Amino acid sequence: MGHLKLQAVTKTFGNVEVIRATDLTIEEGEFVVFVGPSGCGKSTMLRMIAGLEEISSGTIAIDGRVVNDIAPVERGIAMVFQSYALYPHMTVFENIAFPLRVAKLAKGEVDQRVRRAAELLKLSDRLEYKPGELSGGQRQRVAIGRAIVREPSVFLFDEPLSNLDAALRSEMRVELSRLHASLGNTMIYVTHDQIEAMTMATKIVVLRAGRVEQVGSPLELFHKPANRFVAGFIGNPTMNFIAAEGISSSAEGATVRLSTGLELKLPVNGSIESGEALELGIRPDDLVLGGADAQIEMTPEVVERLGNQSVVHGITKTDQPLCAVIGGDRPISPGRPTRLGFDVAKAHLFRNDGTALERRVDLQSLVAD
Repeated sequence: MGHLKLQAVTKTFGNVEVIRATDLTIEEGEFVVFVGPSGCGKSTMLRMIAGLEEISSGTIAIDGRVVNDIAPVERGIAMVFQSYALYPHMTVFENIAFPLRVAKLAKGEVDQRVRRAAELLKLSDRLEYKPGELSGGQRQRVAIGRAIVREPSVFLFDEPLSNLDAALRSEMRVELSRLHASLGNTMIYVTHDQIEAMTMATKIVVLRAGRVEQVGSPLELFHKPANRFVAGFIGNPTMNFIAAEGISSSAEGATVRLSTGLELKLPVNGSIESGEALELGIRPDDLVLGGADAQIEMTPEVVERLGNQSVVHGITKTDQPLCAVIGGDRPISPGRPTRLGFDVAKAHLFRNDGTALERRVDLQSLVAD
């Protein structure tokens, strides 16, 4: 169980429309991540699913049952918040067991569920500890354990890792992915961190200003973004955008002229007009020093050396910002112009309104590779 469906769901506060009409289906067993910048509505969407926020219109159904007027505790969901919200005077065992005590389950059932959750979360040797004796990652696992023992149809996570340091966040991403693989429950996870979205999700929902911009797998959003916003939001460092002008289009693709003067034929679907204002997108990881299909001159301004790779920030000869990720041992210095090449098959093309022309990429072959 754990099928969820939103139909024409909206949320308004007075005259302000926070969530625009949204249709979304989440299948049983999926790990779905709501991602977007601060204020985009992702936490509000999660709270409406949980029943902590009333919807203004539309319907929310869990396992075929409309839950608009059903209390959170009766929806078959369990939620993990940003704050651990643990009881400091209780042991780990009692913190995890608390919702079962409230539900008045038999002592044996409580013990069995708590110990099963503790084993899954590697907390078996910490059951008699108090929260103050645990690390941040362990406290978050206790909060997750408290959700697990309720055996919900859907798990909801509201930025649960944002209070952890970088190393613990990385560790907990792996733990949550393992947890999903073990339990198989539907999970909906809210974050502003696109790295968390890309590494954990089976499906990503990108939101902006209360509107769903695109829904798809991590690979789909990375290689076939629907628009300029998604292209710029997904990926780290963010995609480079270079002003371009349309020349012509044919069955082979679109021919454009970059602001640098370079003419390129890109393998994309869709027609363009001569003189049409466009933008070419190329990811920093797809830029290489030296030869390739196409080359752009760049003057480096800042070189971030990270060991096995260097992140180079600079400008083109037309003063457009450019970022490249190159090998850490490659020679490059600020102020010394260099040429960067890229494969035109890896380039993206966007219209003036931000919509993308579809790239001819076989996502199945990428997975197979």
